[in-house]
Amino acid sequence: MTNTEQVPRVDSGHRLAWLLALWAFAYACYRAYYAMGGTFGLFGEPVSDVEFRAINAVGAAIIFVAAILPPVAVRVPVLRRALPALGWLAAVGCCTHALVNITLRVLSLTGVHPTVLPAEVWRWYDRQASDLQDVLLNEPWFLAEGLLWAALGLTFVAARSRRAWVLSAVVACLALTVAGVLSGLGVIGSFRVG
Repeated sequence: MTNTEQVPRVDSGHRLAWLLALWAFAYACYRAYYAMGGTFGLFGEPVSDVEFRAINAVGAAIIFVAAILPPVAVRVPVLRRALPALGWLAAVGCCTHALVNITLRVLSLTGVHPTVLPAEVWRWYDRQASDLQDVLLNEPWFLAEGLLWAALGLTFVAARSRRAWVLSAVVACLALTVAGVLSGLGVIGSFRVG
């Protein structure tokens, strides 16, 4: 591969990295809003406001780090070499998270298998509002995040390896999604992704 063939991929990687950073930053702000005591859009009452804020603060911090990582990774050669693996892991993890939870929440909305949120976190909650918020906001974010990570990781995969990279990610997502849904329905033992 010549240097001229690699430049467009790196340029594409920079654009994808910034798009991924902005997408993650927006979700980090959403979590930070609840960490600072925001209540708009809450579908219930937490058992402990302090614990609920702490959970969201940790989530916001983790997602903020995830927002910083892509633009840094495409600029630092050591991290750039790791982007195919990092992108694969993030894509599979985020997409599986979304697919499992969307499936379980749709089953809850249709009455097939109601979602039960942890009693140690929620004093009371509106199950339907919780399901809708997850299906319409939280999980689409995870799905888009996963697809963006896939695009970024794939940008740095050698042309001869791209098909295997994509196929292995799809197979992993499908296998983990089936296991996650079966676990969520109580058919198999506890299994969680994300």
